[in-house]
Amino acid sequence: MIGIATPTPTVGLDTFTLSVPKDDVSLFKTLAKKMGWKVERKRASKPRLYDPETGESLNEATMKVIEDARNGKDLIEVGSMDEYLKLVSNL
Repeated sequence: MIGIATPTPTVGLDTFTLSVPKDDVSLFKTLAKKMGWKVERKRASKPRLYDPETGESLNEATMKVIEDARNGKDLIEVGSMDEYLKLVSNL
């Protein structure tokens, strides 16, 4: 048995960003599927904070603590600076 190999035609691809109203996303995906296009949906990412000394991005645990503090979660109120210093000295 002899096989004949035919080269697969190369298709030039172009990647771009398209802003579509949320109500039309389903329609756009249907059209893209019919055209044989690949659609990837990228969600806006949360901004990352960086350590000013090292330049490295903060890890997920640190980012969670910062977000919790921004949202007022797990905050401890103290009446004076002395109470605060006593509290942090026990950490």
